[in-house]
Amino acid sequence: MNNQVVGETIEQAIDWMDVFYSSLSMLERIGVNLIVSAIIFFVAKIAVSVVKRLLNKAEGRHVKFTPLMSGFVFKLLKVLIWIFAILFILAVWGIDLTPVVAGLGVTGVVLGFALQESISSIFSGMMLAINQPFELGDYVDIGSTSGTVRAMDIMSVTLTTPDNRKITMSNKIVWSQVITNYSSMDKRRLDMNAGVAYGTDLNKAKQVIKDVIDSYPEVLKDPAPVIEVSELADSEITFIVRPWVAPADYWPVKWRFQKDICEALERAGIEIPYNKLDVYVKKD
Repeated sequence: MNNQVVGETIEQAIDWMDVFYSSLSMLERIGVNLIVSAIIFFVAKIAVSVVKRLLNKAEGRHVKFTPLMSGFVFKLLKVLIWIFAILFILAVWGIDLTPVVAGLGVTGVVLGFALQESISSIFSGMMLAINQPFELGDYVDIGSTSGTVRAMDIMSVTLTTPDNRKITMSNKIVWSQVITNYSSMDKRRLDMNAGVAYGTDLNKAKQVIKDVIDSYPEVLKDPAPVIEVSELADSEITFIVRPWVAPADYWPVKWRFQKDICEALERAGIEIPYNKLDVYVKKD
């Protein structure tokens, strides 16, 4: 009964508005249309702001709802809100959308082929937002491209490289590549080498390398660093050096070790070999 009363009330209100609208002059109708269009425009702006606030709250309450996902969902909903707002404004001005809707069948097929890359990027963006292979600020490899994730929208992902280049990749390409995230784990292993000459006291050399690694506060105690002979090369005996560090300390420790190990081996009187060829001349 209540639903019937509400329905009748709405029908009466619509009839009253039709009567009121038909009684207006042309200029008055244009004025009303402008006012209603402005109201729809501001309502859409308010809706966008409300959606943004709700997503920010959800981002703070749910661990899995990352800023990357929040940004993607917001941009997608923002586009949808403005599409509906434009359709309502067109309806207010009496523009018949029936031919447009009827033509969407044929037009949709044409646009489907023309925009298939864009549509694929949108759906790939959804998969990236749901699976979260990376977050803003993560350092990643996407295929053969490396960089820090700076932004993501419904069409693309933006990276900045260590030499400060900006790279934009479509979501479709990103989703189809192997993604290696160096920032998602709490520690990384360094794989480094140190070579000494044949005839070197290997226990002494190993101790020198260990002393260098132990002097770095960035190196983690657990897991313990690995220092072992890995190869008997043509001109050297190669030690593999594998300490663990936080992701942010990876490159600073790697670069510092290259310098420090040379100086430490030299101070210990241990020869650092280089490629050489011994030639023996036989006299008749």
